[in-house]
Amino acid sequence: MEKVDIKNFTLSQLEAHITGQGKERFRARQIFKWLYQQNTTSFAQMTNLSKDFRAELEKTARISNLEAEVVESSADGTKKYLFRLSDGNAVESVLIPDEDRNTLCISSQVGCAMGCEFCLTGTFRLTRNLTTAEIVNQVCAVKREEPVRNIVFMGMGEPLANLENVIGALRILTDPDGFQFSTRKVTLSTAGLVPEMAELGAAVTVNLAISLNATTDEVRDRIMPVNRRYPLKELLAACKAFPLPSRRWITVEYVMIKGVNDSLDDAKRLVRLISTFPSKVNLIPFNEHEGCDLRTPTQDSIDRFHKFLLDKHVTVITRSSRGSDISAACGQLKGRLDKVTAGSI
Repeated sequence: MEKVDIKNFTLSQLEAHITGQGKERFRARQIFKWLYQQNTTSFAQMTNLSKDFRAELEKTARISNLEAEVVESSADGTKKYLFRLSDGNAVESVLIPDEDRNTLCISSQVGCAMGCEFCLTGTFRLTRNLTTAEIVNQVCAVKREEPVRNIVFMGMGEPLANLENVIGALRILTDPDGFQFSTRKVTLSTAGLVPEMAELGAAVTVNLAISLNATTDEVRDRIMPVNRRYPLKELLAACKAFPLPSRRWITVEYVMIKGVNDSLDDAKRLVRLISTFPSKVNLIPFNEHEGCDLRTPTQDSIDRFHKFLLDKHVTVITRSSRGSDISAACGQLKGRLDKVTAGSI
């Protein structure tokens, strides 16, 4: 009989599994705390469970684990982790330090099917979804070495294209008996899968970030093919309808690309587009990478765009480049290592 990966269970699923074996429901909470608060990797370490119960668990279940195959550290403190999965595929996570609130950027898929023109991960194409366990194990692995205060689903893959497993991971991350992250400390970024946005909002409470990156359907169709399915009008209506707790907003991510979306006309349109829902804007100068013809805007155009939004009373930050000396943008470490591996065959 194949053992179940116990980290694929949310607490309610683990309770059903445990009671189905004739055990008390509260045992699931004990196990959950061992997994995510003590970061335990062995049933033998769960000393408040009887030896007989631990032996039974060993026969039917396993505790999966990830260890970084490569860790690169930047001069600015950013760390890039490459995790090799059990089937040989690899995903990346990035730890971004910021005083006492380290943010961990995690992946939800191997590769990505969205095909955004500016994104390196999209060039790998989609291989498969990550399991719930593979998502939360990125957090477990990093927390063994560093404190983590915030989680962002902004790594490899489109989280809402792996909705079931991502919702499972979100429940584990925010469960008081799990990782205990406040919902204010967990953010999910999407390219704009409109039906799944509604499903996400109905299932869990989470901060939402929208990868917008254009102010007309013509431009967004070109750089983000998902816009052909869910154009701006539908995406913005979904943002307006998304359930937000009091005093929260949707983060509008805007990758600035020279000559594509960095004009003052774009800034004016952006202000109008986001006016119907609580929002803040993250301006992200495009990170140039090999094989892509897009270019980073000039600092003057970035500054003009930023100032225009400020003058219109939009909350805006321009994200500084982090980890440039270790290829910290999504997919760069994996791509570089893939090339090395291919060259050695």
